[in-house]
Amino acid sequence: MEKQKKSRVEWLDSIRGITLISMILYHAVWDIVYIAKVDWDWFKSDGAYIWQQSICWTFILLSGFCWSLGRSKWKNGLEVSAAGILVSIITCIFTPNERIVFGVLTFLGAAMLFMIPLEKMLCKVPDKVGVVVSFLIFLFTKELSDGYLGIGGIKLISLPQDMYHQGYFMTFWGFKDAAVFTTDYFPIFPWIFLFITGYFIYRIFQRHKWLEKRMFPTMKYAPFGVMGRHSLFVYLLHQPVIYAGVLVGQMLL
Repeated sequence: MEKQKKSRVEWLDSIRGITLISMILYHAVWDIVYIAKVDWDWFKSDGAYIWQQSICWTFILLSGFCWSLGRSKWKNGLEVSAAGILVSIITCIFTPNERIVFGVLTFLGAAMLFMIPLEKMLCKVPDKVGVVVSFLIFLFTKELSDGYLGIGGIKLISLPQDMYHQGYFMTFWGFKDAAVFTTDYFPIFPWIFLFITGYFIYRIFQRHKWLEKRMFPTMKYAPFGVMGRHSLFVYLLHQPVIYAGVLVGQMLL
């Protein structure tokens, strides 16, 4: 007798799809500003930074939330890691001035794999405690790549600068070497703590049986729901399409 497939949680696909649309719009504007050289001061403001952060925070929290729902955690982690490596190779070859090294896909794949052994310890932590502690650690380590620990931009602990001159290895962990250039950078620290926050939020939802609730019942067949179900494919496809569109637009204008 065949095992019954797990039904998808539709409202998670909806949130993922909405976030994908926001990401596509953001990357389209990024290409227009930095590749087509269209001057738009607002895009370099705090408002644009908040927009960008809202996208990556949502994706990472959602990925941590959905980690426990995956049927094959090793396979999922390896697939996303491979996609991240592919993005790095392609951008280094074809767009070296906009290359992506240790981008969001590389991080998400690594986080999925790291969570497999970590979960054996994290499952013993009460879910509410886990949410608060992991999120506070994330905030405390948010500026790690800038050489210090602190909250809200307030520098509390300066870190040894020798740690930031160790090339790609330490850059992967969060101690960014200035010689490593990338236009998209998501190291293991601090972002793993936001991923873990999502994991603990899932446990709270599971304990209260909130997953079964149809939070967005009218969105079942909406385009963003479909996009959410194929998020990795959309992510890999959208940037080449936008980039090509910007280049064509430059030639026509």
